[in-house]
This record gives sequence, C-alpha cells and structure tokens, in this order.
Amino acid sequence: MTNGDYIVKGGMTMQQPSLTELMIPSDKVAHVQVGNHLQHALLVLTRTGYSAIPVLDMTYKLQGLISMTMIMDAILGIERIEFERLDTMKVEQVMQRNMPRLHINDSFLKALKLLIDHPFLCVENDDGYFVGIVTRREILKRFNRSMYEKRQ
Repeated sequence: MTNGDYIVKGGMTMQQPSLTELMIPSDKVAHVQVGNHLQHALLVLTRTGYSAIPVLDMTYKLQGLISMTMIMDAILGIERIEFERLDTMKVEQVMQRNMPRLHINDSFLKALKLLIDHPFLCVENDDGYFVGIVTRREILKRFNRSMYEKRQ
C-alpha cells in the first residue's frame, strides 16, 4: 500500500486521486461577479440549471456562492415577489460569503468529507484565485469506476 492509498471495506485499496484529477477547471464553470445585478445571476442559474454558482471578484478571486434560493429570498416581499429588485440589487448583497473551500493541495479525503454536505466545493490556489470545482458527482464516478476495476 502506498502513501496515497486508502482502505475500503473488505480490505480493498484504492488510490487517492489529487484534486486536480477530479476538478472541473474554472474556465468551464459558470460564475458571476460580485458587481453583477441579481437579474444576471438569476439568468445564469436558470440557463445552466445549477442550484448554486461561485461568485468571483474582478480579479477572479473567490468571494462566495449565490443560489436561486438566495435570490428568491432577497426579492420576496410581504405580499408579492418584487421582481423589480432584480435590477437594483447586486450579487454581493445576497451571496453567501462563509462557505467551505478547498485549497488546490488539499487531500482527496478532505474533499470527500466536505462533499457529504455540499454538492460541489470551490477550489482556490495559494493566492486565493478560483481554479475550479470538485463535485460530488465526480467523486462518485471515481468510486464507481474503482469498484468495477478491482472486481475484474
């Protein structure tokens, strides 16, 4: 067993992939910027079908997440949905700033543990620049592939 291996039930070992092997690179990830209006964020979320997307600043540093639920909560009035607020409110007013993040050198096991409660995690480099996301789907695909490879 090597340093990057971990043991699964039944004594089978699997190689721990690096985050870069599992990561969807930033240039392929839908995102919005802090200064965008909520209307733009809602459009991106609707067009992509994602539940949440990263929020970046002008230098592509990760600032938080925004979701359809956050936007709807922001425009929900007492008696009606105030759609006109979509044009006046900015992403930075609504986004979630406190979120779990991964560093590019974090372990696969750290990502696995955090992905139990989150569908995806944003990955940043030493300078705080957004480099991509690791999704629960990619982790499950890797486990599935490993299980079938070991049986044959």
